[in-house]
Amino acid sequence: MTDKQIFEADGREIAFAVEGAGPAVALVIDSGAELESLATLSHLVSAADFRVVRLQTGTAADVFAVLDHLDIADAWIGGHGTGGVVARAAALETHERVNGVLLLGVEAGAPELSGGIPVLVVQASDDETTPSANGDALRDSAPGVVSVVTIPGGGHRFPETRAGETAWAIEDYLDWD
Repeated sequence: MTDKQIFEADGREIAFAVEGAGPAVALVIDSGAELESLATLSHLVSAADFRVVRLQTGTAADVFAVLDHLDIADAWIGGHGTGGVVARAAALETHERVNGVLLLGVEAGAPELSGGIPVLVVQASDDETTPSANGDALRDSAPGVVSVVTIPGGGHRFPETRAGETAWAIEDYLDWD
């Protein structure tokens, strides 16, 4: 696992951690969660030859500020819960730098999808905070653009409690890219 780093952008401190090498995947942490909440998932995905950047932020601009700091031109942007809202906003605001969106649960009322950018939704069957019906509805609204993988059980913290299954879904999906 990697150590927490701090990057300052426009007077704000952004906590982040980086591990691995290869195509970049940026994962935004759910609001209220610690940066370490996705550490195991990040480690597993980085072991599959991806460079994973975990961020604790609430804005798309902060995501790109950290990616710029790390000299990463483009990435798959994802997030858990409210982090997925940030990922969707990043794809809308700066779509030319986003290879795709990885949503670990789908928040209701999140920003629309950026046209044509592929989306993977990984969700838990019994997540009451971001119910699987949200991901299914997103897939139904954009057939051919949104793919959904549902993990049995796991609850809202499935990226932590079911990190192996979540990582496998991400790795399997990104392998086609």
